Amino acid sequence: MSGKRETVVDVQGTVEDGFEPVRDAFAANFTRRGERGAAVAVYRHGRKVVDLWGGTKDGDEGATAPWEAGTAQVIRSATKGVAAVVPLLLHQRGLLDLDAPVGTYWPEFKVAGKERVLVRHLLSHRAGLPVLDTPLTPAQAIDGASGPAAVAAQAPAWEPGTDHGYHAQTYGWLIAELVLRVTGRTLGDWLAEEISTPLGLDLWIGLPEAERSRVGRIAAAEAPAAPASVGLRVRPKRSVADAYADPTSLTSRAFGAIAPAPDENAPAYRAAELPSSGGIATARALARCYASLIGPVDDHPRLFAPATLTLARTEESAGLDRTLLLNTRFGLGFMLHGPASPLLAPGSFGHPGRGGALACADPESGVAFGYVTNGMQRNVTADPRAQALLRSVAHVAG
Repeated sequence: MSGKRETVVDVQGTVEDGFEPVRDAFAANFTRRGERGAAVAVYRHGRKVVDLWGGTKDGDEGATAPWEAGTAQVIRSATKGVAAVVPLLLHQRGLLDLDAPVGTYWPEFKVAGKERVLVRHLLSHRAGLPVLDTPLTPAQAIDGASGPAAVAAQAPAWEPGTDHGYHAQTYGWLIAELVLRVTGRTLGDWLAEEISTPLGLDLWIGLPEAERSRVGRIAAAEAPAAPASVGLRVRPKRSVADAYADPTSLTSRAFGAIAPAPDENAPAYRAAELPSSGGIATARALARCYASLIGPVDDHPRLFAPATLTLARTEESAGLDRTLLLNTRFGLGFMLHGPASPLLAPGSFGHPGRGGALACADPESGVAFGYVTNGMQRNVTADPRAQALLRSVAHVAG
């Protein structure tokens, strides 16, 4: 009999009748999967049916302050899906042509072989720009100018439009500058004014100073080995671990486009607008945001028209990802259900965040899901805690 004690957490919040298995799965994340502090929320047909939280507000070992109903967290790359909503709505409003060259809106971009890069290539990770020849410092990464200037000057790593590879950091500067050129507003401001404020979302790309105290600290966390069935992959000839260890690899350089790695708990980082990885949200806000993409929420009309929803989840990129070395699938700005990142159902779309966070929606079942955590485990696309929660939701909503 093992001498290791299980972590028992008082789970707070509510679940509607029939969704009790989600509470059970959430509690099991603390006892079996190394959870420290987290929240999960689910909407179905525009109505909140799960809203749970537990553990500590901060992910550091020994932290004691409890996670509260309004606690928010850095969501890393789950930010990418939120950010993608902005250009898709601009397209829906007739302000952005997805098939236009990026240089139509951003003339300085039309250099170094990028003249034919289309707007849709940026959203589907097909622009060939996952790396920078010279990484940015953390200070340059958040100054609002150095990132766009660097990607505008960068030569593609492959012929744009011919293949895909996850743009881990550069996605944010590409999308942010495109939105700025089209609207005259930063992506974070546009999101706040057009989406977060009207819908009442605790969701920011660029955290206001007044909200600082609500955000917990993230920290690295170890996890038990994931079951073989979670995030099943076709093993590539070269493993992701091998690629990370090689500083010359596309994988290492893509994730290392900011060097050294920034302090994600620093106030300056949280206040910066980094649409690739710097978003901050509650689980409730993520679920409500995705619910609004697929249908009306309360008295608010749906954000995505049917044609825009189709664009979001129609496959643009599929197969072996040059950066992640996994079989990934992308629509326009969103990761799609597949081996690298299982979501709710085959028609689901969303985005995970490295280390844990996940948000997604399934139009067929009317379900939208949001999960945030402060314990960043060693995974990129298929966190075992998020996957356990997704399975419980799919079971009761299917």
